Amino acid sequence: MSDDSALDMGEDTSLLLVDDDEVFLKRLSRAMEKRGFRPITAASVAMGKALAQAQTPAYAVIDLRLEDGNGLDVVEVLREKRPDSRIVVLTGYGAIASAVAAVKIGATDYLSKPADAQDIVNALLARDDGSLPAPPENPMSADRVRWEHIQRVYEQCDRNVSETARRLSMHRRTLQRILAKRSPR
Repeated sequence: MSDDSALDMGEDTSLLLVDDDEVFLKRLSRAMEKRGFRPITAASVAMGKALAQAQTPAYAVIDLRLEDGNGLDVVEVLREKRPDSRIVVLTGYGAIASAVAAVKIGATDYLSKPADAQDIVNALLARDDGSLPAPPENPMSADRVRWEHIQRVYEQCDRNVSETARRLSMHRRTLQRILAKRSPR
């Protein structure tokens, strides 16, 4: 961590992490602690809202899709309790509509998974002067973005291949071949 990052954080380094992926949550918590934050973790929307009410952290990293609901509900609670908090919304299903909704509700930034700890710190400590952040070190490839989009639509269609193919204007067999493959890097 650079010396100027420590100064940018201020005195309150409390950080709320909300994600239902337990392994990712533990790893991110350790990484953020090494960078000077004091993380508290939640694995659900309900737990995240309760912690946001009780402890009102200065920073938050919240997954958009959780098993028990939408992470934007936690963002709303945090914004009501502490308007100056810096909030980054993470998701494995990057979509422009979700990004716009997250920012309108009060998120500071929006990152697609996989995002590493340094990208998250940069987003949390970014200036509000309108300047663009530096591009990520390892952005998702175009193939990965396409695969993520197909997976999202497939899940929204309740894993119905025919319906997904129709909505994506794609032949059903082509979609089946794509779904059978591993995700691209």
